[in-house]
Amino acid sequence: MRLLPSPGRPTPHRARRALARRIGAAFVAAALAVAPSAGPIVATAARVAAAAPVCELGPNGAVKHVIYVQFDNTHLLRDRANVPSDLEQMPNLLNFMRNNGTLLSNDHTILISHTAGGILSSLTGVYPDRHGQTVSNSYVRTSSTGAFSFPSSFGYWTDPVSATNTPTVPNMVTPTGANAPAPWVPFTRAGCDFGAVATANTVLENTGTGPNGDITKVFGNPSPQWTEAETARLLPNIPANAQARAKPQADFVGFAVHCAIDSAFCAGAPSHSDLLPDEPGGYAGFKGVFGAQDLNPVLSGGTAVKDLSGADIVDPFGQPGFPGFDGMSATASLAYTAEMQEAGVPVTFSYISDAHDNHGNAGNIHVAYGPGSAGYVAQLKAYDDAFGTFFSRLAADGIDKSNSLFVFTVDEGDHFAGSEPSNPSCDGVTVACDWESLQDGHPRVGELNANIATLVANQFPTALSSQFQGATAPNAFTVHGDDAPTFYLAKKGAGGGQLAQTDPLNRDFERNVAKLTAVNQYTGATDKLMVAMADQAEMKLLHMYTTGDPNRNASFTYFADPDYFLTDFPTTTCLTCINPLFAWNHGDIQPEIANTWLGFVGPGVRQLGQTAEPWTDHTDVRPTMLVELGLADDYAHDGRAILEILDGNAVPHNLNVHRGSYQKLGAAYKQLTAPFGTLGMASLAIATEGIVSGSATDDSAYLATETKLNGWLARRDALAGQIASVLDGAEFGDQGATEARLKTLTTQAKALVAEVEAAAP
Repeated sequence: MRLLPSPGRPTPHRARRALARRIGAAFVAAALAVAPSAGPIVATAARVAAAAPVCELGPNGAVKHVIYVQFDNTHLLRDRANVPSDLEQMPNLLNFMRNNGTLLSNDHTILISHTAGGILSSLTGVYPDRHGQTVSNSYVRTSSTGAFSFPSSFGYWTDPVSATNTPTVPNMVTPTGANAPAPWVPFTRAGCDFGAVATANTVLENTGTGPNGDITKVFGNPSPQWTEAETARLLPNIPANAQARAKPQADFVGFAVHCAIDSAFCAGAPSHSDLLPDEPGGYAGFKGVFGAQDLNPVLSGGTAVKDLSGADIVDPFGQPGFPGFDGMSATASLAYTAEMQEAGVPVTFSYISDAHDNHGNAGNIHVAYGPGSAGYVAQLKAYDDAFGTFFSRLAADGIDKSNSLFVFTVDEGDHFAGSEPSNPSCDGVTVACDWESLQDGHPRVGELNANIATLVANQFPTALSSQFQGATAPNAFTVHGDDAPTFYLAKKGAGGGQLAQTDPLNRDFERNVAKLTAVNQYTGATDKLMVAMADQAEMKLLHMYTTGDPNRNASFTYFADPDYFLTDFPTTTCLTCINPLFAWNHGDIQPEIANTWLGFVGPGVRQLGQTAEPWTDHTDVRPTMLVELGLADDYAHDGRAILEILDGNAVPHNLNVHRGSYQKLGAAYKQLTAPFGTLGMASLAIATEGIVSGSATDDSAYLATETKLNGWLARRDALAGQIASVLDGAEFGDQGATEARLKTLTTQAKALVAEVEAAAP
């Protein structure tokens, strides 16, 4: 879920929800309602032909268009047995995938399973330890003095962690500390313009005018854009001028076209250098067009692009341009996608905000719906209508499954935190579910908020007060608020930094928080909060630890009861209470969160309908797309091409020679290395048992567990590296492996997975 950054320490929900992507409360108070105009906008085939791209991809150049659609929190599985799921209520999309390609229902997220990490792993094909967002949608950094900061995961691809404190540390950081390679590069190098519609970190994400602000980096200082943003920044933040304060966001954030060399699109629009200073192989001479102010006149011939119902796409104040990330409904996102395709941008990556929250007018509010509630069902119907119009519009443009690769996916699943509707037999579609009435005086919808510091103080006061609480305490701790909060334990003052994993204080703290309980405000029962725990050894196995910026690594991760959102800020957070603003929890390890979906349609894609085989995760999206398109990255992926869904003419010859063996190796590889694979989940159970064991006088069981985990990590990484090299060589390097080699690696992977699984409690 994507919710505009705010200075200072984030509120609990900003920490979890992308640092509050919506316009702030002062802006909301001044927001203007915008009435839609009549009639859908339908492009003509002549317009598309006039701007026909030279980009040809895929088997025998059959793919002329690539349309990637990234959903936020949209479900294939049902959240209530008698209420159709999100996709079931969007038959235009669901049937398009089922009837024309393959819909994989056994896809999986990464850890920690949040919007930023999930999207960025799909875009790059690597796990968070290789792109830096090991905790998202914001994360915590521990300074050398033990103080904490809270950067956002969302920033333009080349943004640093902080615009002021650490400009040399990239937000998108590789294990070596470099800026991660950008996902549009293979496309633009192949002569294909790449359009980005609100997709994470591929568009400008802030209106900063400092040395590292997006406006300064892209447009320069001086420039008219910098002047507009700086003038708005200096305005007092009161409702009377909130509209003017918001205008730079509408003008510059959220949309971009990354252009190929000699691009006709960039020649016809105000373009600026597309700078990727750390890109492997260099990236000189490329241009990009950033923001609606420059894009809208090229796309629509005016100041506003119209959504698929014919209404101007505007921000909460009626200003044409970017409506905010939470304002990117299907009708807005798909309209920009169609406009870009029709303007000759053959590759588009687009983001669609979730439908199960009430985002108000262009994302100006945020309130959670329950499954089957009237507002939720109405939004899904609007999304379905938008996809119907979208597919018809593209078909009229000559863009369809015969010449276009369509990819649809989602960042994560959700756990619904709530009680029961007053009419539990409702199905939502014919009978709306009533979640609005109170139940025994409390809401029926909402996560259970709890302050972790207060819980620890009440249940283990000595451990907290003596070491971690108060001005005189020698140490400090904080959490990244979540239903799977990450904990950060640090030494205060000079010579600070994190406590060591085996430090007795760290171990005592872990054992205590593992026992925490809370009273469930829905049921009245006392719930044990901890489901599982991972220290740094296990976080490495789960790809949640980065060597590129060690200061952002957590001391441990606490996978909690998914009904709860745990935080330590602000201190006034109730001990436990129901918060109806948020009810769809993710980040955690439950199946409804972990299990996602992935759809492919187009030339070279088999028509398998909906299938639970094979097992996949987010990192498989990228290599599958690039293999099918005949492109390659400058790095090896953590995922593998999903050969099971690709025709023989869509994959390199070497993969076809031993296709069955490559598929078996790929399947074993996923269970070896994926966070939600067998080894990952088995090792998490082992790590949890070790963490809760022992005492201040005898921690031998924990130390023995650490030895095992580190040993498995070394063996897993070595074997995974060999497998990745073999898969990457065949997929992108014209390097086939022998049948014997493929079988040996498959056997070794299965053996190591079985060894860890057998040791799990």
